[in-house]
Amino acid sequence: MEEEREKERGIMGHDREDPGQQMSFIRGTDLFGYVGIEAVLDQMRRKTMKSGFEFNIMVVGQSGLGKSTLVNTLFKSKVSRKSCTPNYEEKICKTVKLHSVSHMIEEKGVKMKLTVIDTPGFGDQINNENCWEPIVKYINEQYEKYLREELHVNRKRRIPDSRVHCCIYFLPATGHRLRPIDVEFMKRLGKIVSIVPVIAKADTLTIEERQEFKERIRQDLASNGICIYPQKEYDEDQEEHALNEKIRESIPFAVVGTDKEHQVNGNKVLGRKTKWGIIEVENVAHCEFSHLRDLLVRSHLQDLKEVTHNIHYETYRVRRLNESNVDFSVLGLTPWLLENGTADQSESQL
Repeated sequence: MEEEREKERGIMGHDREDPGQQMSFIRGTDLFGYVGIEAVLDQMRRKTMKSGFEFNIMVVGQSGLGKSTLVNTLFKSKVSRKSCTPNYEEKICKTVKLHSVSHMIEEKGVKMKLTVIDTPGFGDQINNENCWEPIVKYINEQYEKYLREELHVNRKRRIPDSRVHCCIYFLPATGHRLRPIDVEFMKRLGKIVSIVPVIAKADTLTIEERQEFKERIRQDLASNGICIYPQKEYDEDQEEHALNEKIRESIPFAVVGTDKEHQVNGNKVLGRKTKWGIIEVENVAHCEFSHLRDLLVRSHLQDLKEVTHNIHYETYRVRRLNESNVDFSVLGLTPWLLENGTADQSESQL
């Protein structure tokens, strides 16, 4: 036991920024008494419950694939409605518009500002060349907006976060392979945002057809070098790797969305009525909607936000700050300040 502790102390003592600093590992059983370190979790919980948090989802796919219905089903509320007046609407080209609708959702005292960005018109035209450009533009605009707020000398205590944390990409249930538009879109967007592909209206396929289609899609994703979430290189430990491997083996999720309830064995369930019976949305034997919801909300929501901030946004930030045409005067900074210290340190030298 002592040898194991010494080994752990040695491991903890290495791999530090300061080679002269030593780190020892002290277990709870080694303490003289109760310290209360775990109370930090309660502090974080209370702070989060007071301030709430933001989560931004983009849904992309052809019209008629049930994008709005699925998002409503995910959050069990009308968070994506055509009747909503969007707080962001920009006609960027003749074919694609972007609509952003925000709602405050509260459950058991926890508040979440959910923003759903829809992309009407994507993939609906005969000529869909470069139809992904407005979407790329929108995602980068949100990174730019965050960067400018972050670089102000007098920054806001809490920067509003409009960055896209997850892009749900809807694939039509054709049973064939990925279409060229799907390949081109996901190749480009996978580098700047976390993409989760789903097979929409999966109840139009048999179980066998669904499995064959999923396998073809996974082959196409791999052969085209398309990055989808969760990426293997972001797995932090063996436990997370095991969980994410199960997810990767299930992607794309075959889903069905509906906001209608039906009676099944005396219980109310979300489902879609067909001539063969009720397709139960939350029944894993019928579709993989529950797996998608678990990923987006119950297990990986915070990780999606961290990947957005630490990977995608950081890549954008580094590229922008290395560009010679960044207008630092607009931000109230000069390149000297960025190179020689933080805003707080630099203010005293101005």
